[in-house]
Amino acid sequence: MIVSREKVELSNPTAVGGHLRQILNKEDGLSREREHFWVITLSTSNKVKFVELVSLGTLNASLVHPREVFRRAIKGGACSIIVGHNHPSGNCTPSQEDIKLTNQLKEAGDIIGISVLDHVVIGDRTFSFKEEGLI
Repeated sequence: MIVSREKVELSNPTAVGGHLRQILNKEDGLSREREHFWVITLSTSNKVKFVELVSLGTLNASLVHPREVFRRAIKGGACSIIVGHNHPSGNCTPSQEDIKLTNQLKEAGDIIGISVLDHVVIGDRTFSFKEEGLI
């Protein structure tokens, strides 16, 4: 489900985290306590086309598959994407599942020609896979 078509400039992970927090904060308190996984679809000039909520999970897990991540990005003519999710616990340290998924998405994106620029985790701070050298 597309949750934002706001044409914002997301020039760094902090800006990405801030934008995802704004989207998350529009939800009720119970929904905010669940993991959300978003795809930010970008144009050739790295402008946001739209943000899609791909998965709404549980308190500590979210089911995500590459085909769901890239489906609308392909249809929408995306050049690249940034993925992000929240950790309701506040601890932004990525899990082994987060790292494995990011690697799968990077490989899938390389095959289909849609670059995965970053994976951002929001909680008590913003964690960037790119800044940490994990992507």
